[in-house]
Amino acid sequence: MGRRTPRSAAKRLPTAADGVVHDTTWAGDARSAVGSAVLLLALLLTVDAGAGTLSDARAALWAALALLLFAVLWPAEVSVGPGRLVVRGLLRRTAIRTDRLVSVRTLAGVAQRLVLRDADGNRAEIDPQVLVDNPAMWHVLRADFRTSTGRGTVLGGETALRQVEARLDGETARTVFRLSGLE
Repeated sequence: MGRRTPRSAAKRLPTAADGVVHDTTWAGDARSAVGSAVLLLALLLTVDAGAGTLSDARAALWAALALLLFAVLWPAEVSVGPGRLVVRGLLRRTAIRTDRLVSVRTLAGVAQRLVLRDADGNRAEIDPQVLVDNPAMWHVLRADFRTSTGRGTVLGGETALRQVEARLDGETARTVFRLSGLE
């Protein structure tokens, strides 16, 4: 639920034969969402039963609350391939052409988001931490941004990508320091 940590991202760069790179932290985040919802439901039912106030209606209310928590915590599954980024959420799937990007910008707020828009008008939002946790994804996206810049379709986005790159460089430096015992 807190900060995402890459699981084996330092050991290998996951790529398929077709060049598609998948988020290595997604499965753990999905398990956390399920576990949190189940834990909340179990705690609410236990406390309600212990107080002697558990009824069918209250159990249904607690189940709905746990389901709502599950829906809020469910992570988007992100995959990047040459020329394509796909984001699969709980209810919808979004795909954009990363070799035809028009803009890349950062939305600040409770959860920072990277918003990418392609020449066809498609829009995708991802957590920048996904790119930090998956350097192979970052390299594919960065190469496609350069392709878009070469084609002249990009209207803006260099600043947003520099911010992600700075986060990636900082995370890489922290990992090197931690592995070398200098942290």
